[in-house]
Amino acid sequence: MSKRTLLMAVLCLGLAAPAAYAANASGSKSRPAGINAREHRQTARIKDGVKNKELTRGELDKLRADEAALRARERVFRESGQGLNSDEYRALQRELDRLSKEISRASHNGK
Repeated sequence: MSKRTLLMAVLCLGLAAPAAYAANASGSKSRPAGINAREHRQTARIKDGVKNKELTRGELDKLRADEAALRARERVFRESGQGLNSDEYRALQRELDRLSKEISRASHNGK
């Protein structure tokens, strides 16, 4: 094997490994991490509640308003600097936790 062939093989392997890792990480069936992923899952839960008639119109309006406020706060955080810092990330996670509990309560209150 020539040096050139060996060098090309190492180079291809070096370029292919990160691409394969990224494809596996994004194509995984496990829950995606991050603020946006949680927002999407919670929006889907709200849609399911509407479809299954577990949410009243008032509950739906309140949840949508809370979602909009959360997205606005995230937008302010992201535009204020270099993305989200750790304090901002934790604040958004707490808001998402609160919203998740609200969705659960509204969906399971028997109305």
